[in-house]
Amino acid sequence: METKNIMIVGVGGQGSLLASKLLGRLLLTRGYDIKVSEVHGMSQRGGSVVTYVRFGDKVYSPIIDKGEADYIVSFELLEAARWTEYLKPGGTIVTNTQQINPMPVITGAASYPEHLVAKMEAKGLNVDAIDALKLAEEAGSAKAVNIVLMGRLSKCFDLPLEDWMTAIEHSVPEKFLELNKKAFTLGRNA
Repeated sequence: METKNIMIVGVGGQGSLLASKLLGRLLLTRGYDIKVSEVHGMSQRGGSVVTYVRFGDKVYSPIIDKGEADYIVSFELLEAARWTEYLKPGGTIVTNTQQINPMPVITGAASYPEHLVAKMEAKGLNVDAIDALKLAEEAGSAKAVNIVLMGRLSKCFDLPLEDWMTAIEHSVPEKFLELNKKAFTLGRNA
């Protein structure tokens, strides 16, 4: 199988590392060679976080270059727009419509860009935008945005739903299991 590339992008504290762990576990159980690389940046101060997940028959490097991502999963709208140059032609951006103001917006030095989904689509990009925060809150916790987006991403792959659920069971604490399964289902069916 040709190597597939997934970028998970967001702001520190949104759960991108759990999402990459879940994906890694799922893909390993399906027999793929997988490489995961995490770039934290200023994650503890609300800065960008990027995780690369690459899988296929044989993967030699964990890094995704510009124009190579089959999928970009974004936990925040501006982060989706920031990383579009990494998407390959025909790739898909799965993004949360939530807007988290970066420091220049907070200080008044800049304003949050408007109409980002429309701007990305105007570039010819395939954008699947959902209000993952609303769905996460419906599931029981705003912190489940990451799992909502994994549910949405799952529609892009021909992998059994049971395998996704098993990966969730092995990735989250038992006391949060039902909440996360609900979040995943809401994202998948949105």
